[in-house]
Amino acid sequence: MTTISSLVPARFLTLTAHLVIVITIFWSRDSNVLACLPLQYTQEQYQARDTELIVALSVTLGLFVVELAGFLSGVSMFNSSQSLLSIAAHVSASVSLLFFLFEQWSCTLYWWIFAFCSVLPAATEIVIFIAVFGLKKKAL
Repeated sequence: MTTISSLVPARFLTLTAHLVIVITIFWSRDSNVLACLPLQYTQEQYQARDTELIVALSVTLGLFVVELAGFLSGVSMFNSSQSLLSIAAHVSASVSLLFFLFEQWSCTLYWWIFAFCSVLPAATEIVIFIAVFGLKKKAL
C-alpha cells in the first residue's frame, strides 16, 4: 500500500474520532460549563458560559462540514500535505478534547484547541477547494 493511500483511512478515522468527541462534549457540556465558573456563580454567568460553549461547539461542527465536504468530494482526499496536516490536527484535538472532557478543563482552553485543531485544517481545506475550482474555471 502506498503512503498516500494509507493516509486516506487514517485521515478519515482521526476526523471521525474528533467529530465523535465534539458531539460527546456537546451532549455532556454541563460539567465543563461548571468547570468554567467560580464556586459562587449566578444564573446569568452560567447562561453566558453555556452559550459560549454552545457557539464554540457549533462552529466546530460547521468546520467539520467544510472539511468533510472537501475530503469526501475528493478535492483533497489524495493530497498528502493536507492529509498529514489534518491527521496531526485531529489527533491532537482528540487527545486534548478527551482531557478537556474528563479533566473538566476551563472553557478558555477550548478556544486554543479550536484554533489550532479545527480552524487550521478547515482553512487549508478551503484554500485547496478554491485553488482546485478556481484553476479549473480559468482553464475552461
